[in-house]
Amino acid sequence: MGDWILSAFADEHSSDLVGQIAALQSFGLSWIELRFLNGKNIADLTVLEAKQAKQMLEEGGICVSALGSPLGKINLADDFSAHMEKARNVFEIAGIMETDKIRMFSFYLHAGKGRAECRAEVLDKLGAMLELAERFGLKLCHENEAAIYGETPEQCLDLLTAFGGKLRAVFDMGNFVLEGSKPWPDGYEQLKTYIEYFHIKDGLSAGAIVPAGCGEACIGEILHTYKEEFKRDVLLSIEPHLQTFDGLNKLVGKSFENPYQFATAQDAFAEAVKRTKALL
Repeated sequence: MGDWILSAFADEHSSDLVGQIAALQSFGLSWIELRFLNGKNIADLTVLEAKQAKQMLEEGGICVSALGSPLGKINLADDFSAHMEKARNVFEIAGIMETDKIRMFSFYLHAGKGRAECRAEVLDKLGAMLELAERFGLKLCHENEAAIYGETPEQCLDLLTAFGGKLRAVFDMGNFVLEGSKPWPDGYEQLKTYIEYFHIKDGLSAGAIVPAGCGEACIGEILHTYKEEFKRDVLLSIEPHLQTFDGLNKLVGKSFENPYQFATAQDAFAEAVKRTKALL
């Protein structure tokens, strides 16, 4: 049947790596999706900094499930050559961290242009990144998110099928809810064969991120169905976003009072872990 492999964005608990490792240990977690550590994005680390971080993780008994990179989270009009250099650095860091999974995105569109007008350029740039990733033996895993090319299940399916399965999916059911799509059963059924792993985030279509199992993302149904259907280990990364988060309302363009608010990032992270474990 496979096992649950529970990872987390521990930078939502602590900004420094020492604190992230301690938090994971305290919750009995042995995997991390690296995104920010010690004031730096994972994509901006030097090789030396990456090696130092890897040693600390090993000493703490923590493995890296994926790199939560910002690749593809730029405008199509931005300097793509510079972005490819950033991608090369991310891929080198992935080797140091001993993970083959890179979370990434599918670009913000040109101002005033629709998806159909931008599709060819999106595919061309994603293709260039995929080709480079393959040279490093890595998997690019596309996360659905608001305002990028791959926002809805249908748009994600367009990208994933275009590359014949070489581009994988990070299925973020909470993000689908926030942009107005139904992750279950519609989104899941469309994308299930492309899913590499899941981000655990729940949401309300009114415009709030809430603890896992408290929203409309049908996390439990999706995860248990996937595990039963594919009979494989299932990697999950907890991405809480639960602390009072003014940026969320701006992101989804709605004004909504979140019914779940936490005094500290640590309280929010603890609740996210507890709720996720309860669903499993």
